[in-house]
Amino acid sequence: MNKRSSNSSPRGKRRPPIQKRSFLITLIKLGFAALLFWMLIGLFYYLWALTFDISTIGQMPQRSAIYDRTGIFYSRTVGENRVVVPYEKVSPNFVNALISREDSRFYEHHGIDPLGIARAAIRNLLLGGMKQGASTITQQLARNSFPLGGKNFNRKFLEAAMAFRIEMEMSKEKILELYMNRIYFGSGLYGVEAASQAYFGKPASDMDLSEGALLAGLIRSPNKFSPLNNIDASLGQRNVVLGRMEELGFITHAQLEKAKSEPITSGQQSLVNPLNSWAVDAILHELEQVVPLDRIDTGGLRIDTTIDAGLQQSAEIAMSKRLVEVEQRPDFRQQHRLAKEGESAEPLQGALLAIDNASGGITAIVGGRDFAKSKYNRALVAMRQIGSSAKPFVYEEAFRRGVIRPETPVSDARLTPLDLPPRSSSYDPQNSDGTFGGDLPAKEGLVHSRNTMSVRVGMKTGLGDIASTMERLGLAEHVPHYPSICLGSFESTLRNLTTAYTALATGGKKLQPHLIEQVTDSEGTVLYRATHGRIAVLDPAATRTTTAILTEVLTRGTAAKSAELGLRKPAAGKTGTTDHFMDAWFLGYTQGLTCGVWVGFDRPKTIMRGGYGAELALPIWVDVMKSGAADHFAAGPLL
Repeated sequence: MNKRSSNSSPRGKRRPPIQKRSFLITLIKLGFAALLFWMLIGLFYYLWALTFDISTIGQMPQRSAIYDRTGIFYSRTVGENRVVVPYEKVSPNFVNALISREDSRFYEHHGIDPLGIARAAIRNLLLGGMKQGASTITQQLARNSFPLGGKNFNRKFLEAAMAFRIEMEMSKEKILELYMNRIYFGSGLYGVEAASQAYFGKPASDMDLSEGALLAGLIRSPNKFSPLNNIDASLGQRNVVLGRMEELGFITHAQLEKAKSEPITSGQQSLVNPLNSWAVDAILHELEQVVPLDRIDTGGLRIDTTIDAGLQQSAEIAMSKRLVEVEQRPDFRQQHRLAKEGESAEPLQGALLAIDNASGGITAIVGGRDFAKSKYNRALVAMRQIGSSAKPFVYEEAFRRGVIRPETPVSDARLTPLDLPPRSSSYDPQNSDGTFGGDLPAKEGLVHSRNTMSVRVGMKTGLGDIASTMERLGLAEHVPHYPSICLGSFESTLRNLTTAYTALATGGKKLQPHLIEQVTDSEGTVLYRATHGRIAVLDPAATRTTTAILTEVLTRGTAAKSAELGLRKPAAGKTGTTDHFMDAWFLGYTQGLTCGVWVGFDRPKTIMRGGYGAELALPIWVDVMKSGAADHFAAGPLL
């Protein structure tokens, strides 16, 4: 029997050490190769991540804030419903709820959470399908801030690289701040501040534990869990978040039970901040003229305006109230053949504009009776004949030229062809009461708005000079040289007419009306500041004389009803009524404010017989000027 050779190996004998070493070396090489492969992959995606401008994360579209003249928040502009706030302005209740819900190891990882990935993978295997994600808050921030592509592995790798880069360049608090301001909370709300204001009617800094947990519970399915859409579902998610907060030690069991028992008081009235006033609409139109559109679109601007919130409210209430009163009058209803109370005619409209005599800032603007039904701004763009409201400028020019003095006799008789230029020889204006008189002091023609006297004063002064003065005041670009311009037979806007009256209120200087005082960006850089322009147009001495007469209009003239309506402060002004009672005006001023009011129909027609400016426009003007809001402006003696 032959013996086995010495170098043969019996069955079951271990491999020689050389083979074991070779196997281990192969495994190590494969491991290094895999590691190198993933390192190269990681390097590739990190280099790709470096191509993104990380500073743009904080550039979030948001609505700009509008403030009134006192610096109190007034409204917001259109745009993405977001209000960016710093980390310190968010309640810790929400921050802790957010971390519990979305990323419990947020303070331990560097953008990617391997344990979270492993945990999610195991749960997904056990439950089947993709039941749980593993994105950290930082990954979500990266995904929501940059165009990283569709739902595929390529995007996930890039997202992870971006998250790692963000963690390397930003603090944890900054990451949370950016995330909380950027994410969507349903119902058209972006960012924690807008969501808290809308859902709870309070700033994000004031959220309690229950509210913070509810808001955190919306993030994964904002519209589905919105308390405005499904309050039961949102409360269910709140309770899930509270339970997770207890697990992680953020709250005690007693706090959990207390928070679960608390009802949610919705602040839905804050959800939408519509452009619900003439003031905001006009501010936005002016904003487009003074700030580049790209800065407006970016948002985040602070817009300081000249609007007085109290005066604006008083003006809107007065306009609505007084127009309704007119429509309910029997003579108005008879004029428009309305027999039953339930019947209605074309709605009577009105407009109002108030200007601060110190700055030229528009403090109140009403463009109609109901902004929701008609956004046409009659205060700014409606062209109407101005009627007798033009007369003060006729008399001021006459006083300036020394043609007359207040006591100079002027005939109130009917005009004859000898009183008029040849081409206007047939002109035959009537006085409002249908009567004519003899010689009267010139100022009576203004106090009692006598048409024949005013035309004679204008003819004596010179129609060319009067037309030039009216053009310099901005009433119209081309005022015709006809006798009828002395009675306001041409068209202008309420804005232009009220602005012209500021020249009377200030002693001869026409103000530059404006709504925006200053605009600053989110960094505090001033983008625009009003210039407060003043143009010397009228003669100071002649203006003082005219103002003195216009005060008598309110005490014993066509606007004497002002005392009965409750006006107690020194004021001057002039009524205006056009032919056939189609337009009713009152323009007046105190030391601090100049205010103009117009009443009429959009399609010119008779408002009512006897529909003078004193009957229709003056009551609105008095309501506004005697309001407490108007007292904020100086109300001392006139010039």
